[in-house]
Amino acid sequence: MSLLPASVGSLFGSDPSLLATAYGLNGNAGSGQSPIIALATAERDQARDIKRTAAEPEVARAIKTFTAAVKGATDVRQLLANPGAMRVLLIANGLGDQANFTALARKALMSNPADPKSVVNQLTDLRWKPVVKTYQFATKGLSVIKDPKVIDTVAGAFAEFSWRQSLEKSTPGLSKALTFRAQAAKFTSADQILGDAVMRDVVTTALGIPKQIAFQPLEAQEKAITTRLDIKKLQDPKFVENFTKRYLMNVTADAATTPDLTTLATRLRGLVV
Repeated sequence: MSLLPASVGSLFGSDPSLLATAYGLNGNAGSGQSPIIALATAERDQARDIKRTAAEPEVARAIKTFTAAVKGATDVRQLLANPGAMRVLLIANGLGDQANFTALARKALMSNPADPKSVVNQLTDLRWKPVVKTYQFATKGLSVIKDPKVIDTVAGAFAEFSWRQSLEKSTPGLSKALTFRAQAAKFTSADQILGDAVMRDVVTTALGIPKQIAFQPLEAQEKAITTRLDIKKLQDPKFVENFTKRYLMNVTADAATTPDLTTLATRLRGLVV
């Protein structure tokens, strides 16, 4: 079976390696594989590879720690005081970069979003609110998170995050490309795109908009996108597919022209909510 989706052939012609070579896509800093082929391979093998990742010793230990903590907890404070459980919970919900701020995390997760004065409603980081609403610690205690299906969902999301980290090491941008392909159709305005870390990065990179646009007024940022992109086209799977490839090409080109870039700073979208 070919690793490439049918539409890739139409983009590259009879020999996909020709255009890949022309654009310098037959290899990158982390892998000898074209990012276009890597995307197709990751999509094809996603379920199998996430399952394998979940079985890796370090990932399996983290999931075991989380599961045991949830099942053994008698109240919310006890659960959220467990650093291993908190780490898995935050990472699975797209808040892994907040894992070092445990005091704030506990206050946010235990606050009531229905109270305008609650901690979660005072935070400018909008990622917290849907997570708080999902687990409802303030009003339902541990009843939501102790549901075996919820435990499995969090464990699966943590394993998927770990798998995506491995993708980024071999092919920078690949994790965001997967997320963009899966969720692009949900976005119908420049405002929504700018408000989502993954969408913002994929769209601006694919369109060649400098990162410095973030320092411009919101209206200027919106115009930079809408003058270059017909957002309605995000409803078209074929357009999304080609736009994703364009993003990966630009990421690869940027990496090739920036040899001293040693890490790729990425904020993954929440995998549970």
